[in-house]
Amino acid sequence: MNYKNVLQVNHLAAVFDTEAGRVRAVDDVSFQVHRRKTLGIVGESGCGKSVTALSIMRLLPQPAGKIIDGQILYQGTDIVLMTPEDMRTLRGRHISMIFQEPMTALNPVQRIGCQIGEVFQLHDSKLNEAQILDKSIEMLTRVGIPDPERRIREYSHQISGGMRQRVMIAMALAVQPDILIADEPTTALDVTIQAQILDLMKQLQQENGMAMIFITHDLGVIADICDDVVVMYAGTVVESAPVKELFENPRHPYTLGLLESIPRLETPRKILLPIISGMVPALDDLPPGCRFQNRCPMAIPICKSSPPAITSVGNLHEARCYLA
Repeated sequence: MNYKNVLQVNHLAAVFDTEAGRVRAVDDVSFQVHRRKTLGIVGESGCGKSVTALSIMRLLPQPAGKIIDGQILYQGTDIVLMTPEDMRTLRGRHISMIFQEPMTALNPVQRIGCQIGEVFQLHDSKLNEAQILDKSIEMLTRVGIPDPERRIREYSHQISGGMRQRVMIAMALAVQPDILIADEPTTALDVTIQAQILDLMKQLQQENGMAMIFITHDLGVIADICDDVVVMYAGTVVESAPVKELFENPRHPYTLGLLESIPRLETPRKILLPIISGMVPALDDLPPGCRFQNRCPMAIPICKSSPPAITSVGNLHEARCYLA
């Protein structure tokens, strides 16, 4: 069956059991990922972006982390109900992930070629060692690593941060998955290398025809690479829309605050940029009512007592706010 959405998340809730009690890290998160399109998930640190990605991959730390509600539908099949054996087949082959810090994601005591080759070994048992080596070199070439025959024999500490990220991309795309999840893949890179990595990912997406989920706190990156955007705050979705609609017509005060804090060319020199006062609340100590109400300059009395539901505020545009 040809599903319009290659991935659909419905009312996802994930928790962590801690010494202080159960913490609801992700609550009522819903979105769709369209074929050949990129969905951006944006928000401050601690808003639940990475936990959402790990839930999709069923990689929440065990035994503390678990999905307690909702659906994650991959082409109509609920990932939440899949067996561990089926998930091992799904990961890499159909859904791949680039993790936030490549230095910790790569094995420091294995050569780069062994780590890329392991992907082919797990998902294509017909390949012999020579074919795996050729394919590994081919993947390093595709992601723009010079002299791949030499690099494939090196360890992760022997190459630069930008090259490590390219190795992670090569591993994630080795068997041409349907969906690539990229968790802040450019955070630790300088601006020039960041632009190269973004261009590379857009190019590979066009070549492979895959969908992509791009997690970041940088709205500039969202504008550059994404088709649709989900804004998360304190573990839940506060706004979602096509990228152009979100930038032109933000409807949640948190989204508006994020956009106003971006420096622009017309901004006068040596003036303070607008900021969102306060901090993201701890997930075990959320304020009553709207989770953003203690930082919101537009809050009204009902915001402090009753949490708003997410509602439609336009074509394909939803927001979780009484004022939207």
